[in-house]
Amino acid sequence: MNKVFLLGRLVRDPEIRTVASGKMVTTFTLAVDRFNGGEKSADFITIVTWDKLAENCGNSLTKGQRALVE
Repeated sequence: MNKVFLLGRLVRDPEIRTVASGKMVTTFTLAVDRFNGGEKSADFITIVTWDKLAENCGNSLTKGQRALVE
């Protein structure tokens, strides 16, 4: 089993929507810095959350804010 921690900044505000079953879904992109031999670049990772976590993310996260995802 592997565990991943991603620390980065939100590229844009989270997109909140409700699927046909009535569940809430939030999608956002996290820009995570990477350092390779003195060069700095970024990986853009799409994060999807569901139900209560989706509601919390949609209400509390904004563009440019730092976020830690486990």
